[in-house]
Amino acid sequence: MSSQTQSVTILGTGSYAPTNIVTNDDMAKIVDTSDEWIRSRSGIGARHFAAESETTSDMACIAADRAIQAAGIERSDIDLIILATMTPDMAFPSTACLVQSKLGLPNVTTFDMQAACSGFVYALSVANAMLLSGNFNKALVIGAEKMSGILDFEDRTTCVLFGDGAGAAVLSRETTTEKVGVLGTICGADGTTPSLLQQPAGGSAMPASIETIANRQHFLKMNGKEIFKSAVRVMGQASTDIIEQQGYTSEDLTLVIPHQANMRIIDSLAKRLKIPMEKFHNNLDRYGNTSAASVPIALDEAYRAGRIKSGDLILLVAFGAGLTWASTLIKWK
Repeated sequence: MSSQTQSVTILGTGSYAPTNIVTNDDMAKIVDTSDEWIRSRSGIGARHFAAESETTSDMACIAADRAIQAAGIERSDIDLIILATMTPDMAFPSTACLVQSKLGLPNVTTFDMQAACSGFVYALSVANAMLLSGNFNKALVIGAEKMSGILDFEDRTTCVLFGDGAGAAVLSRETTTEKVGVLGTICGADGTTPSLLQQPAGGSAMPASIETIANRQHFLKMNGKEIFKSAVRVMGQASTDIIEQQGYTSEDLTLVIPHQANMRIIDSLAKRLKIPMEKFHNNLDRYGNTSAASVPIALDEAYRAGRIKSGDLILLVAFGAGLTWASTLIKWK
C-alpha cells in the first residue's frame, strides 16, 4: 500500500498586460534614448503601460479571474488571497482587500506581500506553508504592479526598464501518493543596502511634502551597476540551494523562469548555473521589468505556450529591492 502525503499544486495560471504597448521608439520621444541603447543594455524592446485610470487591483483582478478559470474552480472555492506588489492602489487598505471585494469574496483571509520584485515567489512560499498548515484549501497568489506610476521620465537609466501587468496562480492542497507541486522554497534578504533600489519618499521616514515632490523623491531610484552584481550572485545561490536541497542537479530542470529584469542578468545567471538558455523562459523583450508580476506572467505564458507539462521540474527564481531573493522548485502535476 502506497503512503500518502500532502502536496500543494498549481491548478491554474493567468496573466494580464494593459493594451497600451510602448515601444523603445516611443520612449525615445519622451527621454533621450534609442531602441539600440535600450536593447543593448537590457534586452527590452517594449513594455505595457496602464491607463491613468487603471489600478494595480484592476489588473490583479483580471489575472486572478483568468487563473481561476484555468483552474476549473469557482471564485467561492478560494479561501486565501495573497497579493505581491510594491505599487499598491493606496497605502491602506491593502490592495489584496480591494481585489477580494472586486472578486466578491467576503471573509476570505487576505493580505499584501511586499518583497519588491521577489514578491510573487515570497507570496507563493507563504501560501504553500499556509496551505500545508491544514487551515486553508485553495489559495490565490497574485503579483501585480503599476510601475509606470513611480517612474521618473527624466531619468533614462530607469524609466525605460519597467512595465505594468499582473500574473496569478491558484494553489491547492491535495493528498497525493508522491510529493508533487511545490517541492520547496527559499527566501532571503539583506537589508544593509536599501539605497541601491528604493522609492525614497512617501513613507514615515520622508512623508510627502512640497519639497519631496519638487525633488522627485517619489520616483524609483536605482544603482544599476550594484544591483546587477547582487542579482546574479543571489539568484545563482538561491537557485543552487533549492536544487540541492531537493536532491536534484541543474541538469534535471525542465524550465527556469527567472525574474525578468535584464537579459544580461539572465545570461550571467545561465552561465553561472551552467544551464543552456534554451531552458529559460524569457519575455523581457515584450514586457520589460514588471517587478512582482514578472515571474507569474512568464509562468502563465510558458504554460499556455505548451512549455510546461506533467512531471516537469520548474525553477522559479527572483531578486528585488531590499535586497530580497527567493526561489522555488515545482514538480508540475
